[in-house]
Amino acid sequence: MSAAEAALGPGPAQPTGRVKAFLRLVMIEHSVFALPFAYIAALSAMFQLDENIHWGRLLLITVAMVGLRTFAMAANRIIDREIDARNPRTANRELVTGAVTVRSAWTGALVAVVVFLGAAALLNPLCLALAPIAVVPMVVYPYGKRFTHYPHAILGVAQAMGPIGAWLAVTGSWSWDAVILGLAVGVWIGGFDLIFGCQDVQADRAHGVLSVPARFGIPAALWGARVCHVVTTGLLVWFGLATGAELFYWIGMVIVAVAFVYEHRVVRPHDLSRLNRAFFSVNGFIGIALFACALLDLLVRGLTP
Repeated sequence: MSAAEAALGPGPAQPTGRVKAFLRLVMIEHSVFALPFAYIAALSAMFQLDENIHWGRLLLITVAMVGLRTFAMAANRIIDREIDARNPRTANRELVTGAVTVRSAWTGALVAVVVFLGAAALLNPLCLALAPIAVVPMVVYPYGKRFTHYPHAILGVAQAMGPIGAWLAVTGSWSWDAVILGLAVGVWIGGFDLIFGCQDVQADRAHGVLSVPARFGIPAALWGARVCHVVTTGLLVWFGLATGAELFYWIGMVIVAVAFVYEHRVVRPHDLSRLNRAFFSVNGFIGIALFACALLDLLVRGLTP
């Protein structure tokens, strides 16, 4: 027991502390990466459906996205806890230090997946039927680094389902426009996961963890990320054309393109000191900026709150 726990005693503050530790474990604030694109998909679908924002449906989409992402992060941390313990960068994670027990992490993960399935059930029957499929890559991804040098691609597939699912949640039917946006998100996140993996090359090679940076080196991984983000830009342009986007969306695209250029200028093969700025700040900004511009574009075109 830590000094802080001793001071708080065994009363109600203890569960609160465990909840806070679990939220740190799953990095709940990083939902900012996936949610803006789910909102772009949902609002674009609403615009095509009847030009009205359905707030209740948007809330359920939010609950489903956060629930699934929380489950995915918890499962990732549980499955990777031994790898994390051997890597100096991750040795302070909550499951390694004991701030969160494996049992508590599994409990939180199960609660999160139940929340996700419940939200899917409330959205429509198709979302509920497809929901278990969305769970599979979330569990496969952490195992990916044990059998393939391309776990980043598995992560991309997992993240690509967000916009597709959000569109299905609104319309209950398939849309290739949503697939374009989903592919953009998947390639984007796969690309910045290549960047993120560069900081663990030495530890990964020492412990047999597979990744593109560990297999091919940091320069190759950064070039791969650049290619991914060029493809992402092209897919986002395609989505804008497919959905009839107008001025403000294209302003957002200019902002995204500039942010990508900046991201790849601050991370160099022999200088990863600004990697966290590229990974967290820039990529978080990209999602929020494009969502804000896409929302403004839809409102100008007639979307009614």
